[in-house]
Amino acid sequence: MPLTKLQFKPGINKENTSYSNEGGWRDSDKIRFRFGVPEKIGGWIKNTNETFLGTCRALKTWVTLAGLELIGAGTHLKYYINRGGSYNDITPLRSTTAAGDVTFARVGVGDATITVTDTGHGAVQNDFVTFSDAASLGGNITAAVLNQEYQIATIVNANSYTIEAKDTSGSTVTAASGDTGNGGSSTVGKYQINVGLDSTVFGTGWGTGTWGRSTWGSDGERTLSDIMRLWSHDNFGEDLLINPRDGSIYYWDSSADTLGSSRATELKDVSGADSTTPTIAKQVMVDPNVHVIVFGCDPESAIGTQDPLLIRFSDQGTVTTWQSLATNSAGDLRITSGSEIVQAVKTRQQIIVFTDVSLHTLQFLGPPFTFGLNLVSENITIMGPNAAKSVDDFVFWMGAEDFYAYDGRIQKIPCTVQSYIFDDFNLEQKEKVFAALNSSYNEVWWFYPSGDATEIDRYVIYNYAEKSWAVGTLSRTAWIDRGIFDYPLATDSSGVLYAHENGLNDGSTSPSSAINAHIESSQIDI
Repeated sequence: MPLTKLQFKPGINKENTSYSNEGGWRDSDKIRFRFGVPEKIGGWIKNTNETFLGTCRALKTWVTLAGLELIGAGTHLKYYINRGGSYNDITPLRSTTAAGDVTFARVGVGDATITVTDTGHGAVQNDFVTFSDAASLGGNITAAVLNQEYQIATIVNANSYTIEAKDTSGSTVTAASGDTGNGGSSTVGKYQINVGLDSTVFGTGWGTGTWGRSTWGSDGERTLSDIMRLWSHDNFGEDLLINPRDGSIYYWDSSADTLGSSRATELKDVSGADSTTPTIAKQVMVDPNVHVIVFGCDPESAIGTQDPLLIRFSDQGTVTTWQSLATNSAGDLRITSGSEIVQAVKTRQQIIVFTDVSLHTLQFLGPPFTFGLNLVSENITIMGPNAAKSVDDFVFWMGAEDFYAYDGRIQKIPCTVQSYIFDDFNLEQKEKVFAALNSSYNEVWWFYPSGDATEIDRYVIYNYAEKSWAVGTLSRTAWIDRGIFDYPLATDSSGVLYAHENGLNDGSTSPSSAINAHIESSQIDI
């Protein structure tokens, strides 16, 4: 019998049955298609041995005027700047007490639990607070034990909460019989902004979000602490603007952070900020003409009241001038389609703005109008606030049941793994979906949680140059393409940052181990 050469079509096809897809590939893991043939994806190594707190959902890289290569990382607990492999906490402060407003009391001898009293503290469980100028309680709970950062263990009521005493190395410290003091009359507490959730919470009333947050049977209006924490961020020159979705906008001055100890400041509190500076937004962005643009924000006439369809932009070249005047380029535009802005994406020519049902283009026009807003379609969906990615003037995104591309017109992308993805998808955690660009291989990846998973456990790859698809399993929570750094960077849920496409092995183990990759063909008649 003569030998027959088997020719396989590129890409994974799960839409057809194994028999009807003869000559094609049926399944894969850790495999990509390149020049029409399969190959194993590149490996990954730890970018730094240090870890961060919380689940990272956003990464940003840039270089300062001094040549420092920085990485911004937003987690559900904090916001960090990675510089030289070390993480610096720049999480904004929510409030600072007056001296003596905070007092302490031990719960019992041999117990590490300390009750902190601060009237109207406004904290939620897992918030972070840093104490200073506290005095010893008289025994094991010394001033050094108290005067450091703590994560709140439990909320007792609106005026008190508990912490677990520790020494400066993090080891537990238990109270002694001599710990009868209250920390003195000079203690100051600095509270960081309320933490967010690392998963979406549904429902209203008693038992929703923070346990017992509202009275039994109430509507239980959602607060910032009930919303899964997603960050947007962009550079204003060498500085950084950051925004927790549906939270305030903050500004971090890189030149003021000579010792890695400065925190981001609320935009309205930046020196020179006018009284109409927005205080709440869904996303922040800086356009190529150096306007700060905020999406889903509060209007000039009602600061503090969010309009989820409003777009505002600052005067050119400043973060502090927001009042629209005939003498500047500040202003606003409002989308009239949909219920909220979901995501905005920059391309080389314009900004693409998604609502829950429509797509719009935002273009710089110059004076006197500054920007123009055009409706492209009222018949699209987008899976979540990070589901779209731009590649030059193309935008690719995951919809509710389809994949789309925009290059001046909207097209559905034919997908040979569509049913496999959307029939086994945890829609309750769809806000975790994010699109990632891997430009070295002409790929857009979407990471998503499968039907039984509460965290991201799968990916799908679209090679936009060769129009082929691949699927697999990998837990990543944020990604940024190569550029400032030689390799794409990605994070996992354990607080580790990896450099991808680096070597051939899985660098999450020590020593690194071989990647378990495979590919399976459909049935073949011989």
